[in-house]
Amino acid sequence: MPPSATPAARAAELRDLLTRASHAYYVLDRPIMADAEYDRRFRELQELEAAHPALRTPDSPTVRVGATPQSAFPKHVHRVPMLSLDNAFDEAELDAWAERVTRLAGAPDRHAGFSCELKIDGAAVSLTYVDGVLATGATRGSGTVGEDVTPNLRTLHDVPLRLHTDRPPRFVEIRGEVYYPFSRFERMNEARARAGEAVFANPRNAAAGSLRQLDPAITAGRPLRFFGYSAVHPDGAAALPARTQDELLATLAAWGIPVAPHRAHCATIAECHAWARALEATVRATLDFAIDGGVIKVNALAAQEELGDVSGRIPRWAIARKFAPDIAETTLLDIGVNVGRTGSLNPYAVLEPVEVGGVTVRMATLHNFDVIAAKGLRIGDRVQVKRAGEVIPQVIAPIVERRPASAVPYAAPLTCPSCGTAVRRDEDAIALYCPNVACPGRRLEALVHFASTDAMDIRGLSYARIEQMVAEGLVHDAADFYALDLDRVSDLDRMGLRSAGNLLAAIEASKAQPLSRLLNALGIRHVGAVAAQLLARRFGSLEALQGASAAEIGAVRGIGDVIATSVREWLDDVSAQRLLDRLVAAGVTTTEPADVRAGDALAGAVVVLTGTFPTLTRGEATTLVERAGGRVTSSVSRKTTFVVAGEEAGSKLDKARELGVEVIDEAELLRRIGGAA
Repeated sequence: MPPSATPAARAAELRDLLTRASHAYYVLDRPIMADAEYDRRFRELQELEAAHPALRTPDSPTVRVGATPQSAFPKHVHRVPMLSLDNAFDEAELDAWAERVTRLAGAPDRHAGFSCELKIDGAAVSLTYVDGVLATGATRGSGTVGEDVTPNLRTLHDVPLRLHTDRPPRFVEIRGEVYYPFSRFERMNEARARAGEAVFANPRNAAAGSLRQLDPAITAGRPLRFFGYSAVHPDGAAALPARTQDELLATLAAWGIPVAPHRAHCATIAECHAWARALEATVRATLDFAIDGGVIKVNALAAQEELGDVSGRIPRWAIARKFAPDIAETTLLDIGVNVGRTGSLNPYAVLEPVEVGGVTVRMATLHNFDVIAAKGLRIGDRVQVKRAGEVIPQVIAPIVERRPASAVPYAAPLTCPSCGTAVRRDEDAIALYCPNVACPGRRLEALVHFASTDAMDIRGLSYARIEQMVAEGLVHDAADFYALDLDRVSDLDRMGLRSAGNLLAAIEASKAQPLSRLLNALGIRHVGAVAAQLLARRFGSLEALQGASAAEIGAVRGIGDVIATSVREWLDDVSAQRLLDRLVAAGVTTTEPADVRAGDALAGAVVVLTGTFPTLTRGEATTLVERAGGRVTSSVSRKTTFVVAGEEAGSKLDKARELGVEVIDEAELLRRIGGAA
């Protein structure tokens, strides 16, 4: 696109281009622009708006992030109440509802059949558009009064800041659900668990909590999504640009509002039954978001208006067809333990098979041994298991009043279940871990991490391929990768000569990775990418690091005693020494090139960290700040430059707002220091 003659015209072009690109990426899942190109155009628009403030419009893509944190949410009165739905738990109850609807609305053709839609298990919100521009976003609240969370909803890329139409309605309220995709939720919880931080209970709670963050930057750091399901107007259905629910959903999609998939128009209630059966039996398990049933609506909007509601509480024209119970009861047969790549021991429940939410569950997460103790679980207990809204089923609690006399109290293991080594517990950590570097239980995950993008970056070594190599006895530790030859690799299933040659070339190329990558790849407990960089830059070579004492390692700014002790113990382990010797003999780089520090982006800044962050541990965040020239303190004062707030930030966040200190989230911290991580 050639630049326009005037700043105003160019800004308008960029807004249109970025809006279309964002919609294609987030809603349609069909990118029309490379990420780097999007970033370049976005920066150009930012620069234009900075030079010409009058050009910044309410629907500019640049307003999605950057709003001032609020001290409290203002109340929002819904012009049209957001009602709850009545429930039908089986086909007979749905039949009874359909009979009432037909009796009240007259002949079936008057209500134009039924619109069948997914019942998203998220946080209900209302978006008010005036002349096509998002004016207000609010939570459902009591149904009559909610909370104005407009700055937070503006951060959702699914929510258009301007409706995609040349003829927008003067006023319209669009209702929908904000939700957390399972895949993103799982990755976030895994990262928090690895960091020893509290995990979120389920995507629905995480979505609702994210919407109610007083700082919009924290909401912006969460991968929330949105589906619209209705539109209302104070003047009634006649003021809407559609005659039926089907037409209304199609209109919302045309306006750029995401609409949930798997909806259907059914002429009869028997067709609705068939749709619901398929949804519960097959479709539900394929979705990347939580549903707890389907919603059946009278299709004609005029008929909806005639049917009205019951005491201002539930609409007569819609009903939720609820699915199998979210919670089931079963027996805890045993408690097993997996060993992670850094040696962490992760307990899980072995259950008597039970159907939960339409899926047979045999195992469930127990998070850590402290959770087992806190819940008072015993092997043999009758327990409640929850799956709906969960990525992995979890045990809620034992049913103590039904505990059998044979139930056995559980004791956390004293030795590793894989290798028999005595386990350890860090003073400041929740997890138990096995210190044996050569523990077989750690092998596969450790090898996968070694080859990963952030470590040695060996292209072509997928999880499945490494699993195959381990099963074939080709690889026992990371050094074995460098001993592979063409004959052995090409003999693997689904691996020809050309693919084998490419893989061996990638393995050879990985030898050039600097020491910082190698240290991260080794899987030393508490040493991630940040700590690895600090150690590599300070000592310069593996030899120098091996010769350093724990005190010298701990003296490195940003490392500290816990990491230093872990590094020293790992280096002193005989198995680790053998591994390093073999890696050095294979030609892996053991030095760090001369490099400048991360910069002085935070030079002189006084920073306070509070809450738990999506991807960084508190130690890693401290390291990043200090490496960029800042100083981390434990309390907020007028001298504090800014506060980095995560989930469940407490009194420090309140103090910052009281003093007018800037509050940012993890994503903004990473942006300010240039994305170092």
